[in-house]
Amino acid sequence: MNHTCADLSAHWPYPRWIAHRGAGKTAPENTLSAFRLGASHGFRMFECDVKLSADGEPFLLHDDDLCRTTDGQGDAGGQPWAQLSRLDAGGWHGPAYAGEPLLRLEALATWLLANRLLVNLEIKPSPGREAETGAVVADHVTRLWSDEAIKPLLSSFKPEALAAAQACQPGLPRALLLTAWHPGWQHTAEALGCVAVVVHHPCLDAASIATAHAMGLRVLTYTVNEADRADALWHAGLDGLITDAVDQPWAQERESVAC
Repeated sequence: MNHTCADLSAHWPYPRWIAHRGAGKTAPENTLSAFRLGASHGFRMFECDVKLSADGEPFLLHDDDLCRTTDGQGDAGGQPWAQLSRLDAGGWHGPAYAGEPLLRLEALATWLLANRLLVNLEIKPSPGREAETGAVVADHVTRLWSDEAIKPLLSSFKPEALAAAQACQPGLPRALLLTAWHPGWQHTAEALGCVAVVVHHPCLDAASIATAHAMGLRVLTYTVNEADRADALWHAGLDGLITDAVDQPWAQERESVAC
């Protein structure tokens, strides 16, 4: 069954538990080692960040600057992939991960598809490249997941990125990321044809979740690392939870993916 944006609110195909950046803080974020570790703990879905190199290659990185999670320096989006691909994106986390490279979206797709795993791709554009990044990521996703019934969920804090994804690949599911319930969020989500909102967890309660559900939106949250808070949100009607706590017993309940 193909899940379109129109029917995803009724037939939600994604697991409730989502591993943040692959494996939270237990491995170097957004690397293949992190995804492998998250999967070893039973996670069937992952969240990660995608941006573009200077020459338009989609790859995984959260920050605009390279210095926190690689041995490089400067603006990641201002460097070509040939240069970025030589960086060490694992050694900062510990010697066991030294030499771990930055991960191309295409390489991640190959691994996810081989293992029948799902992903929430946060479109994380470098400043001024919102529309370009949204369009390129959407086009790559359509090509890479062409034979899959369940497509990646595209999310972003940047409406311009989601609008570009919507314009070029309208059939892909989209979610609006929110740090707070800012005025006009409903109109933005509706205009972008979103199937979900992904909201910072302190802003969520049963009433706000019910409001989004009444609009036909699923509600996901980030980043919940305490068992009590997770339990409260499940009881409030939450649909999906992004966590760093991939190795904690309370985060071990998993559902099978309805492929």
